Amino acid sequence: MADQIAIARVVTVAAGVFAPGHLGELTRFVPFEMIDDVLAMTRRAQARVRLLPARVVMYLLLAGCLFAELGYGQVWAKLVSGLGGLPLVSPSSSALRQARQRLGPAPMRALFDLLRGPAATTAAQVRWRGLLMVVLDGTFLSVADSPANTARYAKQRCNNGTSSGYPLLRLSALLTCGTRSVIDAVFDPLRVGELDQARILSRSLRPGMLLLADRYYDAADFLATVTTTGAGLLIRGKANRRLPVIRRLPDGSWLSRIGALNIRVIEAQIRITTSQGTRTGDYRLRTTLLDPYAYPAGELVRLYHERWEIETAYLELKSSILGGRVLRARTPDGIDQELHALLVVYQILRTAMLDATDSRPGTDPDRASLTTALNTARDQIVHAAGVITDTVIDLVGAIGAAVLDNLLPERRVRTKTRMTKRSNSKYQARGPNIDRRSYRATTSINIIDPSP
Repeated sequence: MADQIAIARVVTVAAGVFAPGHLGELTRFVPFEMIDDVLAMTRRAQARVRLLPARVVMYLLLAGCLFAELGYGQVWAKLVSGLGGLPLVSPSSSALRQARQRLGPAPMRALFDLLRGPAATTAAQVRWRGLLMVVLDGTFLSVADSPANTARYAKQRCNNGTSSGYPLLRLSALLTCGTRSVIDAVFDPLRVGELDQARILSRSLRPGMLLLADRYYDAADFLATVTTTGAGLLIRGKANRRLPVIRRLPDGSWLSRIGALNIRVIEAQIRITTSQGTRTGDYRLRTTLLDPYAYPAGELVRLYHERWEIETAYLELKSSILGGRVLRARTPDGIDQELHALLVVYQILRTAMLDATDSRPGTDPDRASLTTALNTARDQIVHAAGVITDTVIDLVGAIGAAVLDNLLPERRVRTKTRMTKRSNSKYQARGPNIDRRSYRATTSINIIDPSP
């Protein structure tokens, strides 16, 4: 007969009907007191203690984003699976739906407002010459195809006369480069443009920030709006806009003007060489950083590549966390509630990852794997582990330890042909003869001095 051993686990959670209200180790980023304060501030705290208290419903919504492939009944099972022996309720799907509707979107929106903002970090990768690098861009998210959702979020029309399979919303976010923490975000129906959303997000720009944006945002009124915030700007310019050369600068850039705004223009040719040959491309950047000695043109051209941080963040939201699924809520209020919960979950996962990399000075936050953090956070929920912080505070925790044990390799200089958006058939999305390989590359930058 083989030897046997019994393993006993002790977990500490809230008492009574509040016990299922946790997020495993992530609870330390959204503790009970924070949730209760948000509920009180939005006047959603229950007048009497129900079998499904408002605090528990908040954690259910957050856990639902970590288990996007499951219905809320199955998410509830994850929350209580590590609480064996406790007298817990087994709510029906209808009871869970009514509890979410009773809560409404205001508390989750307030929680996001409380948690959003640039993360405190010692990592040098988030700043360039003393400026905090931030990036702005927009994306689409699909929502459940219900009459209520379709009335607010229309389907996108296609060129062939059809429309997208699901209603879509437009999400725009302002992120910190390096840590990818969410500074601010807004979402609207498709009829609201990205520039309109960008003007709203400018409320979160501050002096000491440097905003990176693509050429879509190269609009005179938006550039002026950013300037009034005190933040710097580095944006790719539209090729068809002709600008006067007011004065040439020693680094090859030149001063110009858009309306009443003084700007500096940098024209550069970027050459990428791989084993398959050499490709060149022309870039025209505009910046409100006018001093060529404090902010050299060559460094600004290299810096602009950091704009792609937001594309990676959207990939993590839509692919890693949601798994390509649509938002499950079937009403606009439910979408508001669910999307803010998704942003909160992304923010606290990023905070846990940053705590881990900061514990090892010199570690680039880009090397932290969100997939590793996500899967470990799920495990901690199932085991109800780390719900209440011990007297000895471990800033790394199980999630951080897993991240540090599975650091991604340092990024290589690579190139890959930019793909068009996916066609109706995902199997032929890139065509049968597209080269899908990535190549190591050598990049050279040549600043172009404008001709007289």
